[in-house]
Amino acid sequence: METTSTTILEQPAQQQKEEVFSKRVRAGKRTYFFDVKATKSEKDFYITITESKKVGEDEFKKHKIFLYKEDFEKFADALAEAVDYVHEELNKNGIIEEPAVQEPVQE
Repeated sequence: METTSTTILEQPAQQQKEEVFSKRVRAGKRTYFFDVKATKSEKDFYITITESKKVGEDEFKKHKIFLYKEDFEKFADALAEAVDYVHEELNKNGIIEEPAVQEPVQE
């Protein structure tokens, strides 16, 4: 798994890998993108998870994680464990969580 942190404007189409699936999650001032992309050979896939936050009129600060298929299960397990830990700690401390409200995504 590799991570990058950059401030970039949109990349030209010819520099982007072929995106075969995308899911956007809006979360307050941030937006998360889960993108499945094909490798150069188009025989394999990987996932990029991008956190995007607007920092100027036409500029976004983006943090990106590249997740390769051999790490999918380990990543999902660790994420679920971390989320469960947070929920358990909040419950122990008597902090009641409000259910997350998903905003409809209009493409």
